[in-house]
Formats: sequence, structure tokens, C-alpha cells
Amino acid sequence: MIMSAESTAPCCLIVDDEPRLRQVLMHLMRSDGFSCVEASNGEEALALLERHPVTLVMSDLRMPKMDGLELLRHTRARWPDVAVVMITAVADVEVAVSCLAIGAMDYLTKPFHLEEVRARVDQALEKRRLVIENRGYQESLQAKVAVQARRLEELFLASIQSLAEALEVKDPYTRGHSVRVSQYSAVIAREMGVEGEMLRQVELGGHVHDIGKIGVREDVLNKPGKLTDAEYEHIMTHPVVGWRILAPLLGETPVALNIVRSHHERFDGRGVPDRLTGSDIPLEARIVAAADSFDAMTSDRPYRPDGMSVLDAVQEIMRCSGTQFDPDVVAAVVRSMEAGRLELVPRNPRFVSQVVAGR
Repeated sequence: MIMSAESTAPCCLIVDDEPRLRQVLMHLMRSDGFSCVEASNGEEALALLERHPVTLVMSDLRMPKMDGLELLRHTRARWPDVAVVMITAVADVEVAVSCLAIGAMDYLTKPFHLEEVRARVDQALEKRRLVIENRGYQESLQAKVAVQARRLEELFLASIQSLAEALEVKDPYTRGHSVRVSQYSAVIAREMGVEGEMLRQVELGGHVHDIGKIGVREDVLNKPGKLTDAEYEHIMTHPVVGWRILAPLLGETPVALNIVRSHHERFDGRGVPDRLTGSDIPLEARIVAAADSFDAMTSDRPYRPDGMSVLDAVQEIMRCSGTQFDPDVVAAVVRSMEAGRLELVPRNPRFVSQVVAGR
């Protein structure tokens, strides 16, 4: 269908309670290539703005029902890309000038010459063009910054992945453990209504929660028998060690840092390193604590060659509800299992990059 020139022309809304003045301005604007609609007051003008894509509003200041100043405020709030030119008598010039501060692009004083109208309209539309163009530049710049930030994040996550892989070289029994904990944590977190950036940080925290084990001796990490008290104390330094390693890197991701430091806290206050209790333990750390234990129980270990089934591991987590684990988190674990969302993650170390990137 071929569109008429009227339908493709920019639309000008003329608002004035004097019909003769409206007709003069509409004749002028149409001769300059605009399509035109008219209103006798601000209320009628708002109704027209709702129905028509208007480029330019030319409005008198003094009108019944809703004056030009109130119309300007509504227009700026709801249609900020519409250029507004105020029309006023000489006595109201101060008010017209104040309209510029509210967002009018220009103003005309009565009586006016038609060439003056054209000049003011051209100036208002040029201002509008520059404002829209400037916004486009800002949005383009923001998009470029976002791309760069994403690239920096990818490089950062690659560095974190290298740390995790270095840990798994020391402890072959935990190969893929961090990836699995990240995924199990995400399942539990979603069940608890966690989403968006918080969920992303839970996944990241789950992936790096055991980084501090880089500082644990290999003979302790891989010991097949029961640990001595001294060995246990040594291995349980890893939350603080990991927190110190990652604090400079994760300064802007406090949720992930909380997980690194507090994933071995217990709900009853008997955990490490800070002996936190109940809701004083960050929710993200309570979630990862359950996910960490779930993976430990369902995986092979030097001291237990055969991992538990999903059902047995969940039953053990339920048994420790209120002591080791947050009852709300335990309930989410049970719901996830019953819904079939808590399933064993394949023991595949190549899965790492996909999970870290949140794919």
C-alpha cells in the first residue's frame, strides 16, 4: 500500500483556545510539510497525544481546563521526545521563559510573524534532534562499555577457572566438584526464589568455594583414613585462605565472597570460621553448604570409594536440618529432588567453562 504524504509527514499538535489562531498556525505548518491536529485546551491535547505520534506541540499558555504549563509538564513526563513550543502574550514572557527550564524547546510571543514561527519551529526541532542524537551516542557508549565489561568478566572467570583446575590437580577426587556444587547451588537457589544477579553470584561462589584448598597439604587432602584433629584444623583453614585470595578479585561480588568464607558455617553455630548461627549466616552460604555436602556424599572419596544415591544423600541432609543445615534450604533441597530437578551432574571436567560462564 502506498502511504500518502500526510500519513508520513511529522505531526504537529496546535493547542489554543482561539479557533482563528489555530487555523492560521495549522495552515502554516501544513504548508511546511507537517500533518496537523488541533485542541482547544490541555485536556484535549493529552487525549490527542495518546492517539497520535506527535513530533511537535505548539501550545498557548492561558487556556481553560488545563493550561499550557500543566500540559508541558505532562508532555515532558510521558513523551520526552516531543518538541514543545509555548505561545504567550507579551505580559507572560517571564512565565514562558520559565517553561524553558521545565523542558520547552522555545516560545513565541503574540502577535507574531509567520517567518518568526518558522524560525522558532526550526530551532526547536534542531534542539530535539540533538537531544535524541546525544541520547543515541550515550546508549551506544553504554553498549560498548557493557561489551568491554563482559569481556573483562570472561577473562576474570577464566583466571578463576585456572585456580579451580590447579586445585583439582592437587586433589583428583574433587575433579569437577566445584562445577557440580555450582550447579546444585543454582538448583536450590532457584527453588528458593533467587534469580538475576544474586543467582549468578551464587553460581560463581559455588564454583570457587574451595579455592582455599590450594593452601592445604596434598597428603592431607588425599589421606584415605580419618584425619587427626590437627589435620582437620589444617584443612578447615581453607575458607579463610580462599577468602583472602579472592577478596581483591571479588570485591564487587560480595555474595560470592560470602560463600567462600562461610560455606562451612553450621546453622547451630558450631561451624567455621566465624561460628555464625542461623540467619546470621548469609543465605548464599547456607545454600552452598547444602550443595557442597550433597556432592561430597554422592561422589567417591579416598575414605569412601562409593558415593551415596541421591535419595540417601537428601535423607542425610534432612537428618541434619536445624543443626548443620538451614531448614528452609533443606526444604528446598527436598522439593528439588521430588520435582526431578536435583539430579547428579555428569563427572565431566570439560563442563567447567560452561558453568562458570553461566551457560
